[in-house]
This record gives sequence, structure tokens and C-alpha cells, in this order.
Amino acid sequence: MKWSAQDAMQAYLHTLQLCKTHSNDEDCPLGTRNIIQPQCMEFISALAAGNQAKLMVQVTSHQGINPLTIALAVAAKHTKARFVCIFHQLQDSENCRAQLSCYDLEDAVELVHGNPCEVIMEFKNIDFAVIDCEFEGFLRLFEIIDVNIRGSIVVVSNILERRIGASFGEVIKGRTGVECVTRSIGEGMELTRIGSMSCSKTQ
Repeated sequence: MKWSAQDAMQAYLHTLQLCKTHSNDEDCPLGTRNIIQPQCMEFISALAAGNQAKLMVQVTSHQGINPLTIALAVAAKHTKARFVCIFHQLQDSENCRAQLSCYDLEDAVELVHGNPCEVIMEFKNIDFAVIDCEFEGFLRLFEIIDVNIRGSIVVVSNILERRIGASFGEVIKGRTGVECVTRSIGEGMELTRIGSMSCSKTQ
């Protein structure tokens, strides 16, 4: 993944401005921002945009649109990436669109309803993914998600709900020719950067 400092900075500042503008708005997702640590939104938006992710996928829990959705939508808007948000529970699409329109991001997100373990199979070489461990099938998702092994990032949220089972990094390490590094990026969140062994040897 080629790094773009300009895209990262633009996404960071855009997300920061949205947080300042809507932090007290109870009708918009950022009004409940206390579910995510303060700097995580800006960091994740900048990371996705800076890495110029072309395909981003988020698997949400019952919360529907949340601050991480906004962060990725901002990144997608700046880089013209494809961003797909998968709901495993039926959500009111009109309400979700209305929430996104609070930030002028309704055209930056594709909303998909269905079993994430089935829907995720439609996407190949995912560059950036966010998976919520409140989804009961998160371990299955870890096993089947098709990430770009030449360079991708997976953020796992609500890991405190992961009472049993391996982390995403532990699962991905079992794939031939793949190496990864996993780090905590805040309370209840971890980030895994994936790359192929052949790529790392040539750098």
C-alpha cells in the first residue's frame, strides 16, 4: 500500500471537524462518540485514506451506523474508494441514509443487509476492513475474509466481547506466505497490518 500523506491529512482534518461540529448532536452517530476513544476516529480515517485503500468493508453490530462508519466514509470520499457497510441485522435504510446525510456522506457508503459471512464472500482483495466482535460469527469472518495480502489493514472493535477464540492476527498467521503485526489502538480495539512475505523481502 503506497502511503499518501496528503490524503491522510485531509481525512484526519475532515473527521476532526465533523467531530467538533456534531459531538453534541444526539440525532447523529457522533453524538454517541463515547463508545470509541477520542482519537481513534481521526486515526482510522487517516490510516485508510493515507494507505489509499480501494476497497473498504465494515461489518457492524446492532448499532447500525456508528462513528467508525463515519471515519471510513470520510476516507472513501477523499480517495474515491468503494466502501461497503454490512449490517447483520435489519436496519432502516432510510434512517441510516439520514444519519449519513448529517455529514454529507450518504453517497460515500454502500449499505448491504445480510449474513456477513455470506456477503463478505462477494468481495476480494479487501484493503481495509472493520469487524465488530459483537457479531456472533466474527471468528468465521476472520477465517474467510479475503484481504489483500500485498498490503491491507483489519481493525477489530469491541474485542472485550470476544470472550473466547483467537484474535484476527492469530488466524491470519496461519495463511501461507502471509505475515502480520497486531497492535492495540485503544480500549476494546486492535489493528492488524497484513503483508506478504515476498513483499517484505523486497522492501
